[in-house]
Amino acid sequence: MRITKFGHACVRLEKAGQAIVIDPGVMTPEPGAVEGVAAVLVTHEHFDHFDPDRLRELGEGVDVYTCVGVARHLGALGERVHVVGDGDEFSVAGFDVSVRGEKHHLSHPDVPPVDNVGFLVDGEVFHPGDALTEAEAPTLLLPGQAPWLTTPAMIGYLRLMAPRRTYAVHDGLVNEWGLKVLDGVLAMEAERAGTEMRRLRVGESVEVEV
Repeated sequence: MRITKFGHACVRLEKAGQAIVIDPGVMTPEPGAVEGVAAVLVTHEHFDHFDPDRLRELGEGVDVYTCVGVARHLGALGERVHVVGDGDEFSVAGFDVSVRGEKHHLSHPDVPPVDNVGFLVDGEVFHPGDALTEAEAPTLLLPGQAPWLTTPAMIGYLRLMAPRRTYAVHDGLVNEWGLKVLDGVLAMEAERAGTEMRRLRVGESVEVEV
């Protein structure tokens, strides 16, 4: 499976001539992120993960799999929208997907967390959205930075998950100095764990065995 990082928190997954994409939000301007995909998976309704106008512009054959909170904004797409929740499983374009999690990580004391579902693809690659949801996954797409995330919490999540490889995404809100700090934290943890652990650059692809 090929994983390509786009924009902020978006990844495109490809295998056997088919492609799906997770979280092509407003902070993912690249047209190649959604070009030719069979389906779009959306973890939650925040703008950096979700762009309703873009989804409405996709072809009739492109389905959307997402939580209740996102689906309520996509009524015009009708049966193309599939609501999924924690524990659900589905297959699309040759990919087997398991759904994990229910709510976004707490980000403000006065605002209840929105719906958030993570996607485990082919039992290999896990995109948790904006939550530190536990799942058994060899490849973790780690939230690298967020207003709701501290470095100790991120490291604790890494150690709990203990993946074979970690690729950080969700880094579009930080400048070059913040990215250097993130890279340093990941390098230290990679050395401690003895695993591959680094940030994916925009447009970068990696291959993982399924």
